Amino acid sequence: MSRIKKTRKFAAVKRVIGQRDARLKKNQNKGEDESKRKSKSDEVVREIPQVSSSLFFQYNTALVPPYNVLIDTNFLSHTVQHKLELLSTMMDCLYAKCIPIITDCVMAELEKLGSKYRIALRIARDERWERLKCSHKGVYADDCLVDRVQKHKIYIVATNDRDLKRRVRKIPGVPIMSVARGKYVIERLPDAPEK
Repeated sequence: MSRIKKTRKFAAVKRVIGQRDARLKKNQNKGEDESKRKSKSDEVVREIPQVSSSLFFQYNTALVPPYNVLIDTNFLSHTVQHKLELLSTMMDCLYAKCIPIITDCVMAELEKLGSKYRIALRIARDERWERLKCSHKGVYADDCLVDRVQKHKIYIVATNDRDLKRRVRKIPGVPIMSVARGKYVIERLPDAPEK
């Protein structure tokens, strides 16, 4: 009987715990500190806006004729393109008296656009429409309109701008008027007449 030869293991070393191992006490303390810091920074302070008293679920009880319609630059230019009369077409759409309102920001935007939009500017300067003064800095009309609608839910927003429509849809109880198929179309107005 021969004996089985045992081979020697070369470079066999005991396993040593590394300096960054999570099992060491100093690293456990560091991990706890980091998790505390993360939890403090992750805490999101949520601000829930006050719900308007004029809202009955999604239905806005403050919207009654005569309707106040906030007009955007885009809406005016589409009205000119489709050769529509502003006030009469609005009244045909809503079957009620309308008060078109143009803010200073919209006027400034139209003036900036130059000669291409001169007819829209002439329509906007009409004495029949109501003008609203803007107290903020800058002339970005979309922010102005959204801010005004959030504060006072007594307006219908007239626009053809996709981004502005998306922003206004997030605000409950605010209808949107736009130009489509050669007439004005209203969305999210519960009393609106059927097409």
